[in-house]
Amino acid sequence: MNIVNEKITERTIEQFLYREADLLDEWKLEEWLQLFTEGGTYSVPTTDNQDGDSKDSLFLIADDYHRLTARVKRLSDKWAHAENPRSRTRRYITNVQIKEQTDDKLEITANFLVYRMRYGFTDTYVGKYNYTLLNQNGELKIQDRKAILDLEALRPHSRVSIIL
Repeated sequence: MNIVNEKITERTIEQFLYREADLLDEWKLEEWLQLFTEGGTYSVPTTDNQDGDSKDSLFLIADDYHRLTARVKRLSDKWAHAENPRSRTRRYITNVQIKEQTDDKLEITANFLVYRMRYGFTDTYVGKYNYTLLNQNGELKIQDRKAILDLEALRPHSRVSIIL
């Protein structure tokens, strides 16, 4: 999505987030990783400390770009025990808002609903995304992606082995 001569609108951001959701639902993780800057991060705080900082709080996931690349490689392997067979997922993105915008940086929020189907169970993950997006040479890139779960706790025996 090239946006050199285009004003970045909520519609532009929505299309970017919908594309990201499709890549994740289709398990095109290598393509999804290309949406990140080389210093990008992905995190999921625990359900009891949603405002915490991964530097001094426990997080379910706190990946820098190196760890995120390793996660994608692991999940893409057909022998990945946590996701073999792969879960089926369906994502819904709503209430997309541009919270702050400068020439090359955007702070975005959006609500999400992710259904994960595996072994006859359906897990539902509800929450809010906080993104920092950068406009790099007319292309949107993810600098930071934080998935904040609204759940009080994960379902017993549930885990976050998918990318929220």
